[in-house]
Amino acid sequence: MASSMGAKNDTVEPRTVKLSKALERTVRRGHPWIYREALAGDLPGPGEEVRLLDRKGRPLGRGIADSSEAIGLRLWLLRDGPIDEELVERRLRRAIGLRAALGPPDTSALRLVHGEGDGCPGLVIDQYDLVDGPKVAVLRLDGEGPARFFERVQGAVVRTLKDQGFEGLLVRRDRRSGEGPVLSFGEVPKGRVRVHEHGMVLIGDLWEGQKTGLFLDHRESRFRVRALARGRRVLNLYAYTGGFSVAAGLGGAGTVTSVDVAPEAIALADETWLANELPPERHRGITADCRDFLEEDQERYELVISDPPSFAPRESAVPSALAAYEALHASCLDRLVPGGLYLAGSCSSHVNAAAFDETLARASDAAGRRIQILERSGAPFDHPRLAAFPEGDYLKVVLARALD
Repeated sequence: MASSMGAKNDTVEPRTVKLSKALERTVRRGHPWIYREALAGDLPGPGEEVRLLDRKGRPLGRGIADSSEAIGLRLWLLRDGPIDEELVERRLRRAIGLRAALGPPDTSALRLVHGEGDGCPGLVIDQYDLVDGPKVAVLRLDGEGPARFFERVQGAVVRTLKDQGFEGLLVRRDRRSGEGPVLSFGEVPKGRVRVHEHGMVLIGDLWEGQKTGLFLDHRESRFRVRALARGRRVLNLYAYTGGFSVAAGLGGAGTVTSVDVAPEAIALADETWLANELPPERHRGITADCRDFLEEDQERYELVISDPPSFAPRESAVPSALAAYEALHASCLDRLVPGGLYLAGSCSSHVNAAAFDETLARASDAAGRRIQILERSGAPFDHPRLAAFPEGDYLKVVLARALD
């Protein structure tokens, strides 16, 4: 099937579309998205190859048609040429080589391919080298365009992963598609599985868990918490599988409280805590809405971690998201002792770093607490972003200290 599709790409000319706005410089610098409103003419179906021309009709690059209301084209090439299995395999091998060279020790779960950041728009692949299990991968497709494109180049992905020793590939669609996970090849265990992260045991579910099973982008933030937690009373909000909680426990925290609205998340946080051979009496798991918990809880903490789900899934939600972040920060600062630390995270790509910093400044004023900004960070090396693609800086992490 792969070879016949490759032959088709060689003989059938792709649809040609032209820029209708002055974006040539932006495209040449490497921005991978062309918005639908910036294109003249009709696009083919999602996942189909498209030749992009500048406003004068000169070749500018090639991409894959998207089906979203905003993005019309995801660019793969800044030259004219086929987007075929050979290109996909070359990009995958380049991405895998980066992880092999820079991967941290005692860590068996990594982002193997990070979509646009690795020149593979819309395709995310995570590696899970399971404790007492096989080495598997989970591929997540960002919408209908990447999903249709993957059907054409699946052979290249499978060959590359098998060559790298992977024993199974699970393909997961965007939740909005309504389609469940599909096994592409081999075997991927169902239920809870274990991986190592800086020597810490993390437990996730590759079939049913959020994203691809675990939030791998907070790996270095969890490691930082481990270094900060000794002797502290720690509160971990939006705990999910309890990764930050376990990191704090392994770092010597006096007590750790994990809060999440989902009972299954708290159960998993408890299980992960015990899997790391931590004393059960030092961990308290609470099923509650985090904002309700902050209103009712009277305890003070020396380290508060807040990493909520995205408050701004779309641009129109940014004003309400900024208000939500400000209110959350104010409540968290109110729970800190003088000199306490606050690790605040945001995965909202539509909220930039400056806007997120401003919500912290406003929250400190609202809470009557002066704060110091100690550190700023984001996603680790295996979540690279293109220099010309600021939208790729979706994750913001700020470490602050309450002065009084």
